[in-house]
Amino acid sequence: MTWVFLLALAAPVIEWRAEHARPDPFGATVAVDKAAEPRLVKWRSARGAYASAHLVVRAADYTLTIESPFPVDVYREWFHQIHGVFYPDALIPVTLPLQARIPDPDNKIEGQTARAYWVDVWVPADAKPGTYTVTAKAGSEIADATLTVTQTATPAGDTLSIDHNSYGSSFLAEQYPKLAAQYGEEWTQSDAFFELIHAYHRLFYEHRGIFHQLGYGHGGKVAPEFAPELTGSGRNRKIASWSLYDRHYGPLLDGSAFAKTRRGAQPIPFVYLPITPEWPASFVNWGEPGYETEFVNVVREMEKHFREKGWTKTRFELFFNHKKRYKAFPWDGDEVRFLEDDAYFKEYWRLWRAAIPGASPVKFVFRSDSSWALEQQVKDLEGIVNFWVCSSGMLSWMPETARQAKTRGDIVWHYSGPPAIQEKSTAITQHLMRAWVWDIDGYIHWLTVAPGRDPWFASTGSDTGLVYSGERFGIEMPLASIRLKLQRNALQDLAVLDRSKVAAAVKAYNGTTPDQWWNPRPAIADGPPNAVNNADIGDAARPANRLLRRTDAAAWQRLREVIP
Repeated sequence: MTWVFLLALAAPVIEWRAEHARPDPFGATVAVDKAAEPRLVKWRSARGAYASAHLVVRAADYTLTIESPFPVDVYREWFHQIHGVFYPDALIPVTLPLQARIPDPDNKIEGQTARAYWVDVWVPADAKPGTYTVTAKAGSEIADATLTVTQTATPAGDTLSIDHNSYGSSFLAEQYPKLAAQYGEEWTQSDAFFELIHAYHRLFYEHRGIFHQLGYGHGGKVAPEFAPELTGSGRNRKIASWSLYDRHYGPLLDGSAFAKTRRGAQPIPFVYLPITPEWPASFVNWGEPGYETEFVNVVREMEKHFREKGWTKTRFELFFNHKKRYKAFPWDGDEVRFLEDDAYFKEYWRLWRAAIPGASPVKFVFRSDSSWALEQQVKDLEGIVNFWVCSSGMLSWMPETARQAKTRGDIVWHYSGPPAIQEKSTAITQHLMRAWVWDIDGYIHWLTVAPGRDPWFASTGSDTGLVYSGERFGIEMPLASIRLKLQRNALQDLAVLDRSKVAAAVKAYNGTTPDQWWNPRPAIADGPPNAVNNADIGDAARPANRLLRRTDAAAWQRLREVIP
């Protein structure tokens, strides 16, 4: 006990910590991150990027200030208790100078001896290369960090598309009940509602990601804010109003929703169309001339509206998300398991070509989220589907399939879910690193806006949430997580890391070679898709997944040594 007490006395009152060594509320590094070097070593940044670190303070009462030559954003780290262990993740923005004390009366941790802050230093694109000092003060205690700004300029665009998936808008009322209650029945038509949606888009955009909201359910019903209002039937079926759709999407599709961000105004790169088997034509008429008439007439109006608005930089996705086992439609639109269902894709492609002018400047893509039948679909639907979102497990033994699709100009992403808070800090980098090593276009996190019923005092790990509601803190907008920040910083690094260094990068990352990121082709790959089950896929994907699981918390610190 005496030795522990002496160590506590020797610990600095204020200190900078490296971003992958997450601190706990007692000033130590969380156990799963022990491999990471905790000291802030070689803090450096390219221009047009963020440099990040933890700041740990052990003073009982203090005023926190930071002096920096560049803009600084500071966040209080919230400690989530999971199975008796504390991990920081949610980030609550604070304004400096900040009056604070230990223990944090809000986080309510018995015996807390340290508070932690996440610090983002924004290095503008026109910053002069050189060495700078960032100084943090807690009362009379001072901690300096040296930041080297390199000659390298971070590209404005993204090397990878990292997508953050969500469903509908009902989660907003659940996570912002006070705000929603102010508007009552008018909530989903209020300015506050649409501004909150745009705030989610902005948060992910500022973290070099995409926010993707699917506006319809498995039965094909589309929420009003995700589609124009329709009227009439048959030849009289047409769009009656664009009001809610344009309030929702207008600022996203012209880029004005991002005008005040550091990355600048840019239209969103992808968006789901509201088209389902039930919209804009009812599936009860499938195969009849009336279905084709309604579908073609409304889609033709949509193309005309997008074109006249100048919304020509976003890819509008024709995408079907239903499965036949949900008993709404007799075919799989999502993760096709029976190859005969491809006939529906081909028929929709015929309807699509009848509706869209060949010379349209509007960018449309036909998207398929594919797993069981991926390999065969890429062959059979060539020239129809040109956007493939692939099961990470199954794509892992199909390098030729990925190359085939990429060679003909198709977009290829893989998908999985976010890592939980209690996993290693580098877990958030593994799926995007996989996309980079595989040389595909991106990765999609399944469901990233659901951190749990009570993420503050009863967290289960938030493995379906990378953002949090700020309403508990009087902030009517989403809050970032440490995991989202770490992902952003990894994307910044990959944006300036030349692909000629893939082998050196993966060796530094986890001691592997690029070939080891692919799995051997299993026997199940040569059988019928409907004979494969999830356990089979898990077994076949195990070799590469085992290597990723062994990746330690120091992986990204080592990879950064490869970056010039």
